[in-house]
Amino acid sequence: MSEAPASVCVVGREKLRKDEARRIALAAQGFGVPKPERALTMRDVQAVTSRLAQFQIDSINVVTRAQFMPLFSRLGPYDLGLLERAAYQPPRRLFEYWGHAASLIDVSLQPLLRFRMQPGFRDVWAGVERVAHQNPDLIRFVRDEVAARGPISARELEVVEERDRSNWGWNWSRVKTVLEWLFYVGEVTSARRNSQFERVYDLPERVIPAAVLGTPTPPPQESVTGLVRRAARALGIASESCLRDYFRTRLPMTRQAIATLVESGELIPVVVQGSEGRPWYLWHQARVPRRIVARALLSPFDSMIFERARLERLFDFTYRIEIYVPEPKRSYGYYVYPFLLDEKFVARVDLKADRTRGVDVLRLTSGVRAAAAARRAVA
Repeated sequence: MSEAPASVCVVGREKLRKDEARRIALAAQGFGVPKPERALTMRDVQAVTSRLAQFQIDSINVVTRAQFMPLFSRLGPYDLGLLERAAYQPPRRLFEYWGHAASLIDVSLQPLLRFRMQPGFRDVWAGVERVAHQNPDLIRFVRDEVAARGPISARELEVVEERDRSNWGWNWSRVKTVLEWLFYVGEVTSARRNSQFERVYDLPERVIPAAVLGTPTPPPQESVTGLVRRAARALGIASESCLRDYFRTRLPMTRQAIATLVESGELIPVVVQGSEGRPWYLWHQARVPRRIVARALLSPFDSMIFERARLERLFDFTYRIEIYVPEPKRSYGYYVYPFLLDEKFVARVDLKADRTRGVDVLRLTSGVRAAAAARRAVA
């Protein structure tokens, strides 16, 4: 196995070149490290989990679901069952909750996310909160049924009712809505996903490791500081908006967390070439490789590209997902994967699995070199 490129420390620098900031960002996210030339193990899954903190979940299954892609992008082909085991079998290394969005999150972060379950800090959709408050008897019924019969899906708990189908969207039943409210407030959690990709709910004490549940709950501001700390480590270099976006923390609390981490020396204010006037923050342990050697397709929901404005500023790469854009108005395709080649995003790949023929269909919007590299990455 070839060795990773040498790196240098940039702590103490007040200004960074854009190419240095790019390499810091890529290295922090696990790119530029040679992919293992062996079968991957749970230890590899844990290493990426510890680095990224979360894998965003998405129900769209064009080639594979979004949560499976980050490990492939950084490590290469692997047994998808490893991630399933990490999330849904003891000892659980991941749990489902709201991080950047619906995500599989490092289970050690569960105590830091409990404040989001409390009144005044919940960002649950207004309609979900309203249905829950209007149906206290149903809440008790659903909670008791999960306790008695869990793990159980919403479909298995449905009561006969006439759903409002006048609006586009999920059109959840009241039982499903109440379950999602209980999920948000932490009274139930996701034990697994069934074959229809539906959450199967159970009580937290039957899912989350006892050592995690036994960890004291930090105060809300301390929790946000902990989340921003993990975001900073995962990003390497980031603006305030990037640090806030990683776990979708509230602006005033994020600013206080940044101030705390700057005071402790964990975050270092720097200027990035081309972004003068906009403060950036360098993680105190970040290192900049002399070069990045990488070849990877990224899911639209990869943490490397959570914040599209950061992608534009650091990599001069404009990227938008177009699944909600009418087909005639799409620029690149329905579900487009950015393609990373070494230190640059050089292509957009419209990739689709033709399951009837058992092949992947690939459309590229780039030059010959990037196209050939992307084909090898998919192969």
